[in-house]
Amino acid sequence: MISNNDFPQLLKLWAAERDDHDWVLGTVYKTTGPSYRKAGAFMLFNSLGQQFGLLSGGCLESDIQRHAKAVMASGRPNTICYDGSDEDDISFQFGIGCGGTVYILLQPITAQNNYLQLESLAACLARREHSIYLQRIHGETAEAQFVGETDQENSLYMQIVAQLEGAKSLLVTLDGADKPGEYLATMIKPPIHLLVVGGGVDARPLVSMASYLGWDISLCDPRPANGRREHFMQAANILDCPIGLLPQHELFGTFDGAVLMSHNLQMDAEALAVLQTSSVDYLALLGPESRKAAVLELAGLGDTKLNLPVAGPAGLNLGGELPESLALSILAQCHAALYKADAQAFCDLPL
Repeated sequence: MISNNDFPQLLKLWAAERDDHDWVLGTVYKTTGPSYRKAGAFMLFNSLGQQFGLLSGGCLESDIQRHAKAVMASGRPNTICYDGSDEDDISFQFGIGCGGTVYILLQPITAQNNYLQLESLAACLARREHSIYLQRIHGETAEAQFVGETDQENSLYMQIVAQLEGAKSLLVTLDGADKPGEYLATMIKPPIHLLVVGGGVDARPLVSMASYLGWDISLCDPRPANGRREHFMQAANILDCPIGLLPQHELFGTFDGAVLMSHNLQMDAEALAVLQTSSVDYLALLGPESRKAAVLELAGLGDTKLNLPVAGPAGLNLGGELPESLALSILAQCHAALYKADAQAFCDLPL
């Protein structure tokens, strides 16, 4: 199942039918006040009337589709604005209730504008490289370019990264560009890459849910009866190498998080030990505290010897005991860790 809202997934979907339909890329380039999506949100529209992604909470998309159709017909980009605080604005009439203002750029994707550099951007993502995507806001023609991670010595890349300061998107003015003007600069990152060690029954919903989030999943289990492809169709990679050889695999340096759920003490201990040399930002171990202690002992590790902290028992306390509930619990904790959030309820946050 494909996640229709994640930009790398949107690119895969578009690439498969690139020349079969007319396409328009919709981008939120500025917001003021509260809004469902922020600058750097993307969406695709095609001539069949299909929509992929979201630029609002689903309230504005049908009207945006109307404007996208006009862009397909004219071949020229357009900008539109929805003001949720204006009683005369269509977004207010829809009863959206957010009250903010959303500015949207619509660009035709054609061979004449080099497909807005989306092919090159997709290739960059396939190599799991970060890049900065630049879209010209105003102009008679649709313009886009990107600067890849390998161009870090490029002064433009360094200048924009410094201005972003960890933000996803930023409006910048490029005077020295081929087409000077105002651009939206968006940091594009490859999908989260999750390693799951153990291909048992309870790993199936976890892999399925993570895939729906748009994450890449590599599943590792050297046992012939486990980790079978027919049970993990959504996994990008099935690794059957011995756990101890994982550091030699070409994917080892690309993992963002790892969940150890083999139900085998020795296998989990090996995985925990080798992942201590990895760059993962989330490492979780299935099972109670007593099992965690046994795995640490087998791995020759103690809490004081860990380079990476281990979330064990894995997951948040959401209640439930079935594999689906456990998968939700683990992925919620992993999501919060990778996005550096505290997993606190919004209603409990200070105003």
